[in-house]
Amino acid sequence: MARFRQYQQKLEHTYSGSGSSTATSLEPPGVLAKLAQQAGVTFNGDAPWDIQVHSDEVYQRILTQGSLGFGESYMDGLWDCLYLDQLFHRLLSINIEEKLAGWGRFHLMVQIMRHRLFNLQSSKRAFQVGEQHYDIGNDVFEAMLDPTMSYSCGYWYQAEDLQQAQINKLDMICRKLQLKPGEKLLEIGCGWGGLAHYAAKHYGVEVLGITISKQQQKLAQERCAGLPVEIALVDYRDLDGEYDKIVSVGMFEHVGEKNYPVYFDTVNRLMKSDGLFLLHTIGIYKTIHRVDPWIDKYIFPNGDLPSAEQISSVLNQRLIIEDWHNFGHDYYLTLMAWWKNFEASWPTISAQYDERFYRMWKYYLHSCAGFFKARQGQLWQIVLSKRNRADIYRSVR
Repeated sequence: MARFRQYQQKLEHTYSGSGSSTATSLEPPGVLAKLAQQAGVTFNGDAPWDIQVHSDEVYQRILTQGSLGFGESYMDGLWDCLYLDQLFHRLLSINIEEKLAGWGRFHLMVQIMRHRLFNLQSSKRAFQVGEQHYDIGNDVFEAMLDPTMSYSCGYWYQAEDLQQAQINKLDMICRKLQLKPGEKLLEIGCGWGGLAHYAAKHYGVEVLGITISKQQQKLAQERCAGLPVEIALVDYRDLDGEYDKIVSVGMFEHVGEKNYPVYFDTVNRLMKSDGLFLLHTIGIYKTIHRVDPWIDKYIFPNGDLPSAEQISSVLNQRLIIEDWHNFGHDYYLTLMAWWKNFEASWPTISAQYDERFYRMWKYYLHSCAGFFKARQGQLWQIVLSKRNRADIYRSVR
């Protein structure tokens, strides 16, 4: 059985839609046409960011299910768009999800109540995102990512390609942490070991990297063989010990607001008094108590993007902010580079997946690219310390 069929079964969802029809001139309801027009988008128009509709079922799904219906109908082949990233940039620039909220109010309220009432990132749920997303197959990520296997935003200043942007990011993190040979570095959410490998090799530190993905652990161990690096399959709440420096790259998005206090208390407990902690995370431009339902269902279950307000509030009386660096636009460049790699590698890996997976992955990367280009999404690197740290911190770029 193909891997994506197994992946679909985990979702426990019966998909609707029977594929695309031959109709190409179906008219949208007036409300959708007007909203699209505000974004400079036309249904069945001639611009490369226009939506080409193959079935009028698309309109019903958008009006009744919002983002989830829009994404699932794309996966079902009911509409297409030449430049998906530009489409999402335009739609998100006018806050389309808020304008449609009245039509999909039931689904919106379910999302909000779900996040308010339940701890979706509890210890019992911690491994769900690993099983559903990161464990789909290392071949997908090896095809998409650069040789460092960095699944987070690159730093494109003075970089001409994805690999250099990721090396720039890795080195900048090490310099921001002021790593010194012999220090112990804890990496909360180590991915496939790219940063652990780089820090151990180039800065001479001893690294403990933790992940909630078995596939990530296996490959990270292979890639870091021969270096003073340990890769453990463990939740951050279960850690003990003391570390000179701590780093977390692209993992905080899975922590959840209810768990922010215990997360930073854990960092405080594990970090030496003169240590430094670097938090690399996606941020959102305003506080909202919900996530995109399509992303939640198909890509990052139980994810929760923080706002600057939420982070600064929980840091109050816990840790000192030494530096706050935003380079969110670089994520647009990173995502589009990932898509270019994925598309080029699709003929090689397609035997293990199917067309629905291809459309899902294309929608994922392009919608996120539009999210960052519209500046709803930010990318923050925040350097934190304890109040009793004696040394003066100098910002690094």
